[in-house]
Amino acid sequence: MLEKMFDPDSVAVIGASRTKGKVGRAVLENLMQNGKLRIVPINPNVDEILGLRCYPNIMDVPDGSKVDLAVIVVPAKMVPNAIDECGRAGVGNVIVISAGFKEAGVEGARFERECISLCEKYGIAMIGPNCLGIINTASGLNASFAANMAYEGNIAMMSQSGAICTVTLDWAERIGVGFSKFISLGNKAVLAENDFLQLFEQDPSTAVIAAYLEGVKDGPEFIRITQRVSRTKPMIVVKSGRTSVGSRAVSSHTGTLAGSDAAYNAAFKQGGVIRADSLEEMLDYSRAFSVCPLPEGRNIAIITNAGGLGILTADACYNAGLSIASFEEATVERLREKLPPAANFYDPVDVLGDAGADLYEHALDVVLEDINVNGVIVLVSPQAMTDISGIAEKVAKKIKHSKKPILCNFAGGSRIAAGEELLNSYGIPNYSSAERAVASMNALCNYYSIKNRRYEEPEKQNSDVGFARSFINNALSDKRRTHGLESMDILKAYDIPVVDSRIAKTLPEAIQAAEDMGYPVVMKILSPDISHKTDVGGIRLNLKHADDVELAYNSMMSDVRHYMPDAAITGVQLQKMISGGKEVIIGMDRDPQFGPLLMFGLGGTYVEFLKDVSFAVAPVTGAEAKHMVSSIKTYPLIAGVRGEVASDIDSIIRTLLKVSQLVTDFPEILEFEINPLMVMSEGQGCVAMDIRFTLKT
Repeated sequence: MLEKMFDPDSVAVIGASRTKGKVGRAVLENLMQNGKLRIVPINPNVDEILGLRCYPNIMDVPDGSKVDLAVIVVPAKMVPNAIDECGRAGVGNVIVISAGFKEAGVEGARFERECISLCEKYGIAMIGPNCLGIINTASGLNASFAANMAYEGNIAMMSQSGAICTVTLDWAERIGVGFSKFISLGNKAVLAENDFLQLFEQDPSTAVIAAYLEGVKDGPEFIRITQRVSRTKPMIVVKSGRTSVGSRAVSSHTGTLAGSDAAYNAAFKQGGVIRADSLEEMLDYSRAFSVCPLPEGRNIAIITNAGGLGILTADACYNAGLSIASFEEATVERLREKLPPAANFYDPVDVLGDAGADLYEHALDVVLEDINVNGVIVLVSPQAMTDISGIAEKVAKKIKHSKKPILCNFAGGSRIAAGEELLNSYGIPNYSSAERAVASMNALCNYYSIKNRRYEEPEKQNSDVGFARSFINNALSDKRRTHGLESMDILKAYDIPVVDSRIAKTLPEAIQAAEDMGYPVVMKILSPDISHKTDVGGIRLNLKHADDVELAYNSMMSDVRHYMPDAAITGVQLQKMISGGKEVIIGMDRDPQFGPLLMFGLGGTYVEFLKDVSFAVAPVTGAEAKHMVSSIKTYPLIAGVRGEVASDIDSIIRTLLKVSQLVTDFPEILEFEINPLMVMSEGQGCVAMDIRFTLKT
């Protein structure tokens, strides 16, 4: 679809300039580095720029329809007209470098909408506006105002920030890192990350995908695409704005705990995206993927000439969830053959401070052949006798031909510079700390699992959608946004077990309801204005006879009116007292980018305090629901510890799947929460004790 965007035969620069330092001049100069391109400057005020004939308008270019790509660098107010002229001239691809659009205010947003409308009218593919441009090393195209052309390599990079692009290109030039394609996304008015993920997926010159994103344009489609792409190519993404929790007011535990970053974490995990916490991490991981095979396990061997570095690296491996390899006895014996007697022959292998390149080579050869070793980290500290360059040469050649990943930490500064330069000449990264090398090895290990993951379609759950639709419509008609205990019937429509309950508007009705149900009972306040009943004295437990009900009713009304005098109280709900079991919470907050974000954790009153919750974007599969349950830190309390009977985890998973279906079926539900869901012993099921949801009005 975008072949002529990245491999054009002819490019027009609309806003080309003679003036050194102008963007229109920089773009033209960069394009001219490719001697095969037909380049057409567009500027109504001059006849020639840099020896190229200049035209006043794209419409005036002979064979204008044969211009494959137009790069637009005129002021924002002139861009819509330039796009219109491109459309009439038959130009199918444009890059709008100009700024001053939605990022600049109301008028700029209007210009951007005009550009989008014109692109739709003419079927134009547009990158930008407000971007740096693009680079394609395979075709020699530099349609940007970057200070330098990228080296050729197998990493494709896209960034929402032009500054991140220039920083990355400058860093890459210094150490010789190459890219296949480099794309500045800008405002993503037409083409966005999903389009380029699919481009990278099909690009034979791309082996690794890296991205800096500030948001995604179509969240559900992003998950679908990344699930497919992750089967063949690793994706490493830095997502900025981690601390934002959104501006929408929320009333549920789920909404309080979710925030936009939780949605991105869940979406990345479900799509097989590796999230980097910094630009440095993204570049570290990308370099490892660009040169290393994938490890088939998490057992790592460490080779060092300094015991302290080895210990630090072993600690970092443990913290990352990597294992220190247990060598075969034959491996230990082969290490003894050449290493000095004072060396350590077990992992970490310490070849001692005076070890030369040959000893490093021997140790590396031996541990790589061990079936228990999945990857190797080589550490070098600069003693006076250390042959840094010799070791780097030996290690680099091993890395180039190894079927297992080898990462390096030549530690130090000026003393290791020559070795680092030699590694760079082979395209091999040297990590400045053991922790960075370990983090990159962990990324390789994680992707091995991602690559071999099998995605399943969410299973359709049995439900009475007609009843639920009628229920939702009735709830919408009464003009209330928030609904609570009186709405338990919607759970029944999705076959979610609910506690036996009755609604009472008066004390006599409450006593009669308790008598009908049988004691003991629980009493809860009913009010659309009260989110957390416990905080205002709105719950009474273990009521065993009518006198308890009367006392509870009167004291509850007094307490609630004291704490919330303006709350509208519609009555109370009596529920059968459930003994035993553990309280969990299942919730949903509808994220603006990704849709229904499910939450699971221990329930009751401590959920916001503990913040031990997991998230996933609905609809979820059985495997994803199972992972949600097992990934919380307090999972052992549910699974059974120290002789305790395990809770019915299967019933939690079934309920998660049913809630996933419910909130997917009804986009009107903004927030949803079952808290608590009382989970009984294994095989005994679970029961919803309380519900609260908020509708879009």
